[in-house]
Amino acid sequence: MNPQPIRFYHRGAVVEVNGPHPTRSVLEWLREDARCTGTKEGCNEGDCGACTVVVGELAESGDGFSLKTVNACLQFLPTLDGKALFTVEDLKGPEGLHPTQQAMVECHGSQCGFCTPGFVMSLWSCYERHRSAATRPTRQELADELSGNLCRCTGYRPILDAGQRMFELPPRTLDTAPVVKVLQGLQRADGLHYTAFNRQMGGGERVDHFRAPRTLDALAGLREYHPDATLLAGATDIGLWVNKQFRPLGDILYLGEVKELQRIEDVNGELVIGAGVPLEAAWQALAQRVPTLTEVWLRFASPPIRHAGTMGGNVANGSPIGDSAPVLMALDAQLVLRKGTRVRRVALADFYVDYMKNQLHAGELVQAIAVPLPALQRQLRAYKISKRFDSDISAICAGLAIELNGDRVHAVRIALGGMAATVKRAAAAEAALTGQPWTQASVQSAQAALAQDFKPLTDLRASAAYRLQVAQNLLQRFWLETRVNDPLPPAATTVWARVEAV
Repeated sequence: MNPQPIRFYHRGAVVEVNGPHPTRSVLEWLREDARCTGTKEGCNEGDCGACTVVVGELAESGDGFSLKTVNACLQFLPTLDGKALFTVEDLKGPEGLHPTQQAMVECHGSQCGFCTPGFVMSLWSCYERHRSAATRPTRQELADELSGNLCRCTGYRPILDAGQRMFELPPRTLDTAPVVKVLQGLQRADGLHYTAFNRQMGGGERVDHFRAPRTLDALAGLREYHPDATLLAGATDIGLWVNKQFRPLGDILYLGEVKELQRIEDVNGELVIGAGVPLEAAWQALAQRVPTLTEVWLRFASPPIRHAGTMGGNVANGSPIGDSAPVLMALDAQLVLRKGTRVRRVALADFYVDYMKNQLHAGELVQAIAVPLPALQRQLRAYKISKRFDSDISAICAGLAIELNGDRVHAVRIALGGMAATVKRAAAAEAALTGQPWTQASVQSAQAALAQDFKPLTDLRASAAYRLQVAQNLLQRFWLETRVNDPLPPAATTVWARVEAV
């Protein structure tokens, strides 16, 4: 295949890009090449939301059209191929300010204004989605939409006021038909193959490739043939390798165009989540079946991160503070691994062998996460402990599941992140509970056993003593919520009341 330019829709026209390195971010291209400087750089790590933009893409059928917020600082430019990019410059029309912008003015939602374009784009995405569905978000739903946008001067009350006010102004929605027509003409049957020169320190050049195959067979074949290439999903972690660690990635294999990896299916008694399914959709699928997972879903990073990142990538990355693995381990999830045409399975609980090391073979990739449907019937809780409530990295994340036979523990799963070099199950604590009455005395034995399972480290997020104490406390909370006699409702064991007014 001959190298091709990156093509996407921006500012009402098709843009063709050749030359930038494959790891050039959308934010860098916007500000330095397109001169669209409304999108701001704040943290450059997907935390502050100042760089929030909206990406539009066709549905798998080719007819539908969806919008999602993403952090421009983390998205590599080639991932825009065949998509539409919307920034704050697109909103103002001949009629004047868009309702999202006008509402911010009327409600005094901006002071210094640095973060305002990011807030406006998150609000615009929300506005378009609710307008098309003829609904209005609650105030709490608006707060959840904006959890990835940080403001240090205005405060959130007037911004939330603006989120409500924008629906009261004369409506103005995006005409998607012309955009859909353009995007239909940009689709590539065989995917994108983009190349660019990479100037090396000390002189010399090499050519780096960005390949975006369209089928699982093609991806698996390329992965087997190029085992040293960087496998890219949402770039929500790999983008930091470039922005913060200045790591060269070499050749890149992008799985974002493989529709087979973006499916969620009930197959043979399992909930199968493709490795390319965005975090938002994956968590939604789990929370629909297990409502007690709703809070950890909404507290997993932020909407722009969940729209771009994938659960498969979160698990494959193997961070000891990743929030997906504890919950999936509590559900006895397995990973479907593929190398070429060969497929094998590994229990997630056995997948990690050391810090950031796993059982993937050279040339192998994670194809899917398989959760046994019976496990979804267990009493399950997920608890996230972090310094901020929204959009923060966990000090501890716990996934706990229990099956009772009368008043005795038939089976129990206790998986903790942030307590060791990898996310892992608490084998000694589980053994202390299995077969025992589900009582306060048994819980105390399991709490003591946690000290055998984990020797946590002290870092900036928490001390070792704090982590162990909190892990023990979470086990106590789990018992209070699931005990046989008079279990406490979640509202009785949390201080985070979800209210409609701020």
